[in-house]
Amino acid sequence: MIKENLQDIRNKISEACQRSGRDVSEITLIAVSKTFSPEKIREAHNAGILDIGESYVQEMTGKFNELKNETIRWHFVGPLQRNKVKYIVDFVHLIHSVENLRVCQEIEKRASRIDRDIDILVEVNTSGEPQKHGISPDELPKLFDEIGVFDHVHVRGLMTMAPFVDDPEDARPSFKLLKDLRKRLLDDGLPEIQVQHLSMGMSNDFEVAIEEGATMVRIGSSIFGERPH
Repeated sequence: MIKENLQDIRNKISEACQRSGRDVSEITLIAVSKTFSPEKIREAHNAGILDIGESYVQEMTGKFNELKNETIRWHFVGPLQRNKVKYIVDFVHLIHSVENLRVCQEIEKRASRIDRDIDILVEVNTSGEPQKHGISPDELPKLFDEIGVFDHVHVRGLMTMAPFVDDPEDARPSFKLLKDLRKRLLDDGLPEIQVQHLSMGMSNDFEVAIEEGATMVRIGSSIFGERPH
């Protein structure tokens, strides 16, 4: 089932790229495996998935330890607390969900101790929903200025969670706003900051996200099926 699901998603990614005049090589497909077993991750990996996303630190570290012999790039995509940074800093490939300076400071502290560079994305609340994580768009330039002084933390782009809506088109404004924020940051020309990546789009709206410039899509249920409770 996972192999067939992945082929369907890859076809949809290709079609979205054709519609928007993009190359499919620009898109990284991240399989979000929270609540699914290491065996399911291994099945996805055997079907060609290199990038695995997790939302909970304890679950992520357990799966990493079980699958450490696999060539998996681990992405942390959930809310990250300062006291949990130490558990993932030695193996995480990319942290998508940094939303404040204090977490950045903790990542820098932990990374400097093991002399490891950590790539991050800054999460932006593009929907304005109070229950959503992420920094407000107005606060973004200030946070970028503050992160730019770190030696081991490197910003590689932005991430957002669009509203949960029935019609994927209703998510488009959130994706467009993230793309516009990226352009503004690039126009500012901050030398310490790179913003090549836009992590946006999930199972129900990733095609719209790609049309609006996503370079990373985070897909779970469309790959693995309904999440176990």
